Amino acid sequence: MDWLINIARARIQSVDTRAVTSVDAALSFIRDQGVVLVSAKGPAPRLTELISGEPIRGSWWAHPASHQIFAVLQAISASKDVLTCRLIDGKLTLVHRRLWPALVRAADLFSAYQLAQVRQQHTPSGHHMNSEVPFPQWVPYDVLEAGKRLAVREARAAFEQWAPAPPVKLRSSRRSAKRGPRRAV
Repeated sequence: MDWLINIARARIQSVDTRAVTSVDAALSFIRDQGVVLVSAKGPAPRLTELISGEPIRGSWWAHPASHQIFAVLQAISASKDVLTCRLIDGKLTLVHRRLWPALVRAADLFSAYQLAQVRQQHTPSGHHMNSEVPFPQWVPYDVLEAGKRLAVREARAAFEQWAPAPPVKLRSSRRSAKRGPRRAV
């Protein structure tokens, strides 16, 4: 996959010479942050805004830096150190490899949908397709082993801020539980 990153760097260089460092800067940003949203608004930083250097209103596809954004996102998605999933509110999220052991250990905080690896592909006809690799099939063996050695509390602390709130259990009234619902008169 490193060859794909190099191809993306070459494409970026032809678009904007300042963007050559954007792939490296984006990877560094993801490593430092640990968890980053691709473009959606939410409780984590957005990579598309880092790439463009400014807040983006509407779709990033309409932004003047869309070609640069696309090239960097393609390179990031090819990196073996970045997981693309829907961890935060079902939105495309990038998780750096340094947090994968904690994610494995804290997996019970999230649904299978949130933990599945999302692979984005473009068909020859230009359509965009997503395929998913279920959790834990995408997890390398060394990461599984490292996750087992982590304390649960430590792992959960790394991801609790993005875990969905547990469902609220509504309390039924005694009347409806014992006698059934009231009848209209």
